[in-house]
Amino acid sequence: MSDDRLSLKEMCAKFDVTPRTLRYYEYIELLSPEKEGRARFYTPREVARMTLILRGRRFGFSLEEIRQWLLIYDEKGSRAQLERTVELADRQLVALNAQREDLERAIAELQALHDEVSAILARQDSASGHDG
Repeated sequence: MSDDRLSLKEMCAKFDVTPRTLRYYEYIELLSPEKEGRARFYTPREVARMTLILRGRRFGFSLEEIRQWLLIYDEKGSRAQLERTVELADRQLVALNAQREDLERAIAELQALHDEVSAILARQDSASGHDG
């Protein structure tokens, strides 16, 4: 085995994923490990692709969007892929900002409910003479 390839086990450890995840990513054509018998080996290209896959997932992109994005590089080169990156990022930034606003609203509402209920409990405790 060459020094620059990772085994399935090493790849799982490097990215903290299960073998099932790597096999699924291979099945949907996100990864193309080298095969020797039943063994799979991941080249630096596959390591780089896995880094991009996980980054894309963290940003909220679907696996299909990531697959298509990676395919652009293979078919049209890096400039087309970079242009698509900007398009995807623009769209996802709008979605994430909307999610953040929803989350901030939910936090504010929950904090208000918490404060209101805590005040009711405090009044009940002081009226009945309980300490807590």
